[in-house]
Amino acid sequence: MQFDLNEDQALLRRSTREFLEKEAPLAETRVVMEESAEGYAKNLYAQLGDLGYAGLLLSEEEGGLGAIAFAVVMAEMGRVAFPGPFLDLTLAVQMLANCPEASAREWQDRAGAGSALVVIAQGEDIGSTDPASPSVVFEDNRVRGSKVFVPFGAQADALIVSTAQGLALVPRPGAGWNAMPLTTLDHAQRFVRLNFDDEAIRLTDPESGAALLADALRLGALGASAQMFGIMERSLEIAVAYTSEREAFGAPIGSFQALQHRCADMLIQTESTRSATFRAAWAEETGTGEAAYLSSVAKAWAGPAGRFVCGQTIQLLGGVGFTWEYDPHIYLKRLKTLEQFHGSTAWHIENALANAPLMEA
Repeated sequence: MQFDLNEDQALLRRSTREFLEKEAPLAETRVVMEESAEGYAKNLYAQLGDLGYAGLLLSEEEGGLGAIAFAVVMAEMGRVAFPGPFLDLTLAVQMLANCPEASAREWQDRAGAGSALVVIAQGEDIGSTDPASPSVVFEDNRVRGSKVFVPFGAQADALIVSTAQGLALVPRPGAGWNAMPLTTLDHAQRFVRLNFDDEAIRLTDPESGAALLADALRLGALGASAQMFGIMERSLEIAVAYTSEREAFGAPIGSFQALQHRCADMLIQTESTRSATFRAAWAEETGTGEAAYLSSVAKAWAGPAGRFVCGQTIQLLGGVGFTWEYDPHIYLKRLKTLEQFHGSTAWHIENALANAPLMEA
């Protein structure tokens, strides 16, 4: 299958790449990732809000651009290993837009403008990031219980919390969150365990909340797949550039057939991820009814494919490939994180099988 972006989508990709290469090059954002407590630059998120990026998943009437544009932007963010909870923020903005509660619209406007950080707090099992029924409760206008792997939860201004009684909005308490940092492979990520006993606003009933969480999981899988594609694309470029310059026995190592075969295999994995991701984005945008199946296919494919591409990049760079000063380890760690969140590879394989369209005999 060949998928070409239309003129507007190609322009969006080009302008996003130019913006990120200028405002968020990896050489500069590494300092933010590694040394700042926040892990991302708030002023940069404000710029993205001003440009409308946080509202990509909203309806066209509200300024959204659709699932394909969303995938385009997430792929470009993958290319620069963009720090912070941007994917989680866009999912929260989209979720708030579909909640009838008036306070949801207020927080949607703030989050969409980049002036407030809102993320979804869903996980409760420290041993798994896959979706499960919540045990956190909403009663007497308070949320009680614990959530784990809340992305940038300590920095959030408000949280959308899944509870047994539906979704609840928890604004940041005046004393701050009761948060415990969680150590993860990717040093650029900020995950926390949050213990709640805080005032909250109920946003939905359990049935409506479950439907919105299913939408967020599907769109999150699409966004994560697109990011992983961008990571793979950039990793391949790094590998090809290095093997074209590094010499052994008087010739660039990229001229050796064995290494050319490796790069060819990396290209196949990368282009296959591109096809799966944008096919899923097309299904999401056109409403063909296959979005859940195709998003799971893309996510289940992108994780193992990305581990191969990023791992091969480190191998092709040889002795410097795994050193801290070089970038390949950042891409590998980010990819392995994305592989586990928004539904693990194993979960999406099962989901794809459950949602696969029936074939006519």
